[in-house]
Amino acid sequence: MKIRYQILGIVSLLLSTLSLKAQQYASTVKLDHPNSWSMVLVPDVQNYVKYYQNQPILDVMNQWISANVDPLQIKMVLCVGDLVEQDQVILPGHDGDVPSKEQWEFVSKSFGILNHKVPYILATGNHDYTIDREGNRTSQYDDYFTIDQNYLNRKHLVQYGWDARNQPTLSNAMYEFRDLHGQDFLVLNLEYAPRNQTVDWANTILNFEEYKNHKVILLTHAYLNRTNERLEGANKWVIFEPYIKEKKQLKSERIVLPNANNGAQIWEKLVYPNKQIELVLSGHIAGTGYRTDPNKEGRTVHQMLFDMQAEGGGHYGNGGDGLVRILEFYPDGRTIKVKTFSPLFALSPKTAPLAYKKEIENEYTITLD
Repeated sequence: MKIRYQILGIVSLLLSTLSLKAQQYASTVKLDHPNSWSMVLVPDVQNYVKYYQNQPILDVMNQWISANVDPLQIKMVLCVGDLVEQDQVILPGHDGDVPSKEQWEFVSKSFGILNHKVPYILATGNHDYTIDREGNRTSQYDDYFTIDQNYLNRKHLVQYGWDARNQPTLSNAMYEFRDLHGQDFLVLNLEYAPRNQTVDWANTILNFEEYKNHKVILLTHAYLNRTNERLEGANKWVIFEPYIKEKKQLKSERIVLPNANNGAQIWEKLVYPNKQIELVLSGHIAGTGYRTDPNKEGRTVHQMLFDMQAEGGGHYGNGGDGLVRILEFYPDGRTIKVKTFSPLFALSPKTAPLAYKKEIENEYTITLD
């Protein structure tokens, strides 16, 4: 028994020493209210993942999230998709210097920083798919993000759907979070340009009696643009051709994806008819956007675009300045404070003044019905 207590004392001393040596940020985020909880929204990350020199920035972002799970009461981390630049090419593709397999390995390892600390739910973007000449899609997403990686994801997973090959997938899935300020939430993750079958699956489940009183957050890649309009037109993607010319892999013309729904169709078929959907989060289009509309029951739906890939030099720059978005849910159960913050800039006193983006489109308040 004496030895056991000695060991516990040594472990306690080591932990306290580690905490004393924890890295200090020159700029920090604090909750407006001590009893709030928060969600972190991560934008498109492919511009971090496709360059070896940018990859550490995504690690900085995830390490910051990990360090702030308790101080910010982070209950979930959501990413709007485009996890990689190319789903499946052997050499580095049309741009970037990292082959596809290494891109998937890295992004899986980077988000793995959050394993067993906080649930993370990742949408699939167009860059996360490979298509054929008819637009039929496949992805390595489920090979690199499995339900067994993070027991907290498994804990909250309540529904899953199928991919285009009729295989179970977490790219179409629902996660339940109960009793957050007395409210139950359902995060609905939908694939890029969700197919008709996927929209039907989501509609069926949202009509289950057990979810009738949940607040639903819809996460999908392509929905809103930076002029606050829902996306219209055919959903398309490219084939990376088996030709390397002038050290660049050639791409096909954009090919229409069959049975795929754009932002306007997602609104019409899924968001508008379901009174529980109160928040829609998306990326895909570089920039920010926000709009509200009443659904069929007259309740306000808040729709947000958050994609920072054009920051920090765009496609050939640093990946997006390390920016994330913090959504603080106040104890009143209605107010959400939106803040946009860069853990990368927060590390240095010289760049700390740039850590917060204070423009009206990057810091604002949402009021739920």
